[in-house]
Amino acid sequence: MHDSRAAIPLSLMSAQRVTNLYDLMDAAYCSVELREHSRSLGHVPLIDHNPRKGEKIDFAPAEAIRYNERTAAERSNARLKDEFGGKIILVKGGTKVMGHLMFGVLALSADQLMRLRQ
Repeated sequence: MHDSRAAIPLSLMSAQRVTNLYDLMDAAYCSVELREHSRSLGHVPLIDHNPRKGEKIDFAPAEAIRYNERTAAERSNARLKDEFGGKIILVKGGTKVMGHLMFGVLALSADQLMRLRQ
């Protein structure tokens, strides 16, 4: 199943738990249905446009700034996976997996602090 098929049920679950104003998604989630569903929840859909053999539609300047916040989080997740042990987890059990990932988050945080110092 593609992630975009789970977007609506997950957004409904999230709407019950938290209050958010924006739905940030990449071009794989580009569909009229997802945009309409996002608006029906009172959210602003910031979904990158997938041209699908047409012309790409760019974000408005303010929306582009908000969308770039998503890319910063994606970069952090990618570094956690690629450089700090999040890709291959050789332990079993939720507590051990969480511990493994939190050590990676701690190491990633320390690395980022060291980069800021330079």
